[in-house]
Amino acid sequence: MPPMADPAEQKREAQHLCASGDLAERSLAVGFDVRLHGEAVRAFALRIDGRVVAYVNRCAHVAAEMDWQPNHFLDGEGRLIVCAIHGAEYDPRDGRCAGGPCGRARLVPVDVGEEGGEVYWYPSRAVRPIDFG
Repeated sequence: MPPMADPAEQKREAQHLCASGDLAERSLAVGFDVRLHGEAVRAFALRIDGRVVAYVNRCAHVAAEMDWQPNHFLDGEGRLIVCAIHGAEYDPRDGRCAGGPCGRARLVPVDVGEEGGEVYWYPSRAVRPIDFG
């Protein structure tokens, strides 16, 4: 994962995502919109082993959205993120390829955190908020 931004910068740039309770352990994701290198794309957040992780919704093998149905990313056992296109498998803890055609690639992480019962994501150089103004 990329290094966390300085705490003052995080407070300024934190983007509210959802209530902590909206993310059940190894269950449905919460999707959200971001800009990846200037392009509008979807991202998603999951709760894995008690912590929130988030990634850009783009397979490292083929640049396509991965969910089987909206916000369904995990296999039947809730162990791996599986791309619906070609079956590439990713470890949800760090986004690294765990099997299939993704080789040594990994998903693009989105920095996230929880505070006061809420989940926030933090922009990086590559992943920015969508500007609706």
